[in-house]
Amino acid sequence: MSKTVVSKDGKPRCQWCSAAPEFLPYHDKEWGFPVKDDIRLFEKLCLESFQSGLSWRTILAKRENFRSAFKGFDFNKIARFKEPDIERLLKDEGIVRHRGKIEAVINNAKMAKQMVKQEGSLAIFFWRYEPDEKSLAEPQSVSTSPESIALSKELKKRGWKFVGPTTAYAFMQAMGLVNDHVEGCVSRTKVDSRRKKFKRPK
Repeated sequence: MSKTVVSKDGKPRCQWCSAAPEFLPYHDKEWGFPVKDDIRLFEKLCLESFQSGLSWRTILAKRENFRSAFKGFDFNKIARFKEPDIERLLKDEGIVRHRGKIEAVINNAKMAKQMVKQEGSLAIFFWRYEPDEKSLAEPQSVSTSPESIALSKELKKRGWKFVGPTTAYAFMQAMGLVNDHVEGCVSRTKVDSRRKKFKRPK
């Protein structure tokens, strides 16, 4: 289980955020804070898919390049991508050039459009998988959960690709469906406070 590390400002944080300089602002300002914006939710799920087999540091360092290459992760625009777009992306050194993952993003953009029509928004769908806090494992002690397994299964059933249970759980951690900051981390109480005020999409 991850423990805290004391940062230069004297505050304790999740140990993982000390592994690279760019992790600190991501940890403090993004990771674990609840999100209901469809574009941000779609972006994160795509980036987690790209991370499969790689490190988050690699993806985070390329995030702005990904955003540029994929039209800000606007799934309505990505859904119109054709073969020339795939070839363009495969030549883009600023992103991870993996044909299967690139094609999955385009496929998932089409699935996202369908989901919005069916559910009202991506947020409404994803936040159904928020677990009961009483059922959670110790922070950062697991890489999947019953909810992430169920989410992955349902996404695959609906035609999404590269969305396994581990990817789904990392998505849930990052987007605030789970507060996985360790006990004692300065961000844990901040995330708890934000989650209490957060209006779940319905």
